[in-house]
Amino acid sequence: MAEPAGEAAPQADGVSEEAAARPRGFRLLGEDKSVHQALGGGKAADVLLWKDKKISAAVIGGATVLWVLFEVVDYHFLTLISHVLIGVLAILFLWSKATIFIKKSPPNIPEVKISEDLAVNVALALRTDINQALHLLREISLGHDLMKFLGVIVALWILSEIGSLCDFLTLFYVAVLMLHTVPILYHKYQDKVDHFAGKAHVELSRQYSVLDAKVLSKIPRGPAKDKKQN
Repeated sequence: MAEPAGEAAPQADGVSEEAAARPRGFRLLGEDKSVHQALGGGKAADVLLWKDKKISAAVIGGATVLWVLFEVVDYHFLTLISHVLIGVLAILFLWSKATIFIKKSPPNIPEVKISEDLAVNVALALRTDINQALHLLREISLGHDLMKFLGVIVALWILSEIGSLCDFLTLFYVAVLMLHTVPILYHKYQDKVDHFAGKAHVELSRQYSVLDAKVLSKIPRGPAKDKKQN
């Protein structure tokens, strides 16, 4: 039996309705991937895209408070942790003792444990990322990919320049702010950003072709990768 004409066909796996509705053209995130999918899709993506405004605001507020305490007030991390624990433990201890005299139930403090599954999943995720980074460094060291070599060198140079201008905590705070502003701005103005990015991509590709023909193609390359034996 034929489907009704007015019923829309289901989207393919991994293709969001939002991505399918956008006009075709150059896309920073790929043709069929939305900003939410690019951020991993889940709770973290909801927070970064301000879909859960309370948690997003709490993250920004917490990061701002920490930055002010450490950078403006010149508080020390160990001192802060010690003072917070002293205050929390003192309040809970006095509260528990006070309930004996006022004949009320003591505070319900839940038992917090790290599950084995969570620890294993975190370890596996870190293992995958670390192995990918080590593989990339090995490929660059062997001279297999000139573009990756140049990209890593430029990224490390930029990182060193940023590090000379601010300390790690300020850099971390700026990164938190950018993570909570850049994705939502790109999500809002994605078509315009992709349009200009497409023009820049075409121009950079043209310039790279000229550079490759005149310079890069004449640079000796490392030995080719060993082919796997059948």
